[in-house]
Amino acid sequence: MSASRKAEVEAAQKSIDFSKHTYQVVLDTTMGKITLDLLPAVAPGHVKNLLGLTQIGYYDNLIFHRVIKGFMIQGGCPESTGTGGPGYTINAEFNATRHEPGVVSMARTNDPDSGGSQFFICLEKAPHLDRQYTAFGRTADQASLDVVKAIGVTPTDGSDRPKTPVKIRKATIVTKAI
Repeated sequence: MSASRKAEVEAAQKSIDFSKHTYQVVLDTTMGKITLDLLPAVAPGHVKNLLGLTQIGYYDNLIFHRVIKGFMIQGGCPESTGTGGPGYTINAEFNATRHEPGVVSMARTNDPDSGGSQFFICLEKAPHLDRQYTAFGRTADQASLDVVKAIGVTPTDGSDRPKTPVKIRKATIVTKAI
């Protein structure tokens, strides 16, 4: 496991206030921008985690290391292999949000409480993931979903890794007063 970034993330999270603000994360990728609406009402811990990691620049220059056509795109691994994380895990927050096109969910191992920094964005409906993985956001608009779908048809190798890396150049937070 990577060196723990937990203290940095917790410090960054101190300014997050769901009662006063809504938050979006914008992923500026090599294939276009993906704006994500976050769902703190159903998964506050996951939303705070994503925001904290984004604020410390964790996702900058990482790639979508796994793309499965018709299923999902996955990113957030500092090793670019699907084996890395932020050096800590968070507890699952299963909820009623359906895994459908554009939904953002936490990647994990067989242990439901093993999520950390890796996330995936659904390309199609994936009902077998409902209430098994923590959904905590969705694409904010059609343009963002179009970028996700474009990444979703990127040619991959036998390990579902894009042959041409798709990079998150920078992840930023958009804060709006309620």
